[in-house]
Amino acid sequence: MKVSTNGARGRDVRPVRTRLLEAAARLLADEGPRALTTRRLASEVGASTMVVYHHFGGMPELVHAVIAEGFARLAERMAAVPRTDDPVTDLGRLALAYRANARANPHLYAVMFGGVPPGGQAPPAAEPVASGAAFGAAAEAAARAMDAGRLRRDDPEHVSAQVWSAVHGLVMLELAGQLAGRAESVLISLLVNLSVGLGDAPDAAARSLRAALDAPAP
Repeated sequence: MKVSTNGARGRDVRPVRTRLLEAAARLLADEGPRALTTRRLASEVGASTMVVYHHFGGMPELVHAVIAEGFARLAERMAAVPRTDDPVTDLGRLALAYRANARANPHLYAVMFGGVPPGGQAPPAAEPVASGAAFGAAAEAAARAMDAGRLRRDDPEHVSAQVWSAVHGLVMLELAGQLAGRAESVLISLLVNLSVGLGDAPDAAARSLRAALDAPAP
């Protein structure tokens, strides 16, 4: 989302730190590392360059904060998914929440998983606590699915990582414009096939994941 730098700027009442993070993510994702300068970023949000240094200290800290913000929003979205009596439905709803977060925050998502900060260095890896907060619910749902006899006994974190990998790949394709109009149906089919591969019965997997799709979005 572009933050206006004209007279409409004053209507954005969000904290300046939030606006700086979103503007930085957009510049990195849309224009690359060279576009992310203190002066350009300050101009995007209608602030002084000192505001950037006040909130982040420097560009490396800013990029780290962008990634942390992305994972925080993802964790919040995943935490909003209610637990039900059907753990496979819950896995499906968590996958849909992951997709919804990426669609709502495409620039943050791009920097979280593929952005490059100034200097051409790889972005700092997400701290385990950040990804753990986002995906702990998926591991918990996988464990409940195993306890219920729906999935084969395995390491729940390993299973949730498989689900994450599959959903992430689909979301990346969708954001690149490769699955226009088909992403949701492809996602559900993908999850059904993955659940069956992990030990669920085909009819049960399809029923649970259709229920996930029909549930209100968190």
